[in-house]
Amino acid sequence: MHRALARRDGRFLTQCGVVQTETCRSSLAMLTLGSRLKKEDGGKTGHASGASDSTHRVSIRDRLLTKEVAELEANLPSTCKASFPDENKLHHFQLAVSPDEGYYQSGRFQFEIDVPEAYNMVPPKVRCLTRIWHPNITENGEICLSLLRDYSIDGTGWAPTRTLKDVVWGLNSLFTDLLNFDDPLNIDAAEHHLRDKEDFRNKVQDYIKHYAR
Repeated sequence: MHRALARRDGRFLTQCGVVQTETCRSSLAMLTLGSRLKKEDGGKTGHASGASDSTHRVSIRDRLLTKEVAELEANLPSTCKASFPDENKLHHFQLAVSPDEGYYQSGRFQFEIDVPEAYNMVPPKVRCLTRIWHPNITENGEICLSLLRDYSIDGTGWAPTRTLKDVVWGLNSLFTDLLNFDDPLNIDAAEHHLRDKEDFRNKVQDYIKHYAR
């Protein structure tokens, strides 16, 4: 998909009901990680100056994520919920998207997001865990979203100025504004829609019934 990330005029909402528990867990995660980072800072003088670049990069990533996860939680779309299986690993989390309009309304789609050590020079790795009939997501979970590309000719790919919030809003928009039948990853799904929109809708709903509840 080659067009820039479209932002909708919808409200920025926090996930207050499920969230009470999730927010507490995520806040604890940030506190735990924050404490660990402070200890690392305090112990820098005791380490040899030849610390590996990968250790340094992990530290940079963790510092960025402590801030970005807080920003993400404060600006989640109302149709999204983020969860962190391990409170000490903010670089690995899942996102559930429950579209409230369009072809995919009534479905619940799970994404797995891994933030590599080289972040934010490279984008997060994202995979869809829910089987879906979608022009921009394969049935194996591969995703076509411009901002997840390392390079993009039209300038819509990843850049260090982007954050986790951009990734989450982009994934959410794949079900609405960024649903793109003209530049598909799943060509069969796009051609199906071109042939028979109603039958395409029926197949989408059939997939939702079997895989996305």
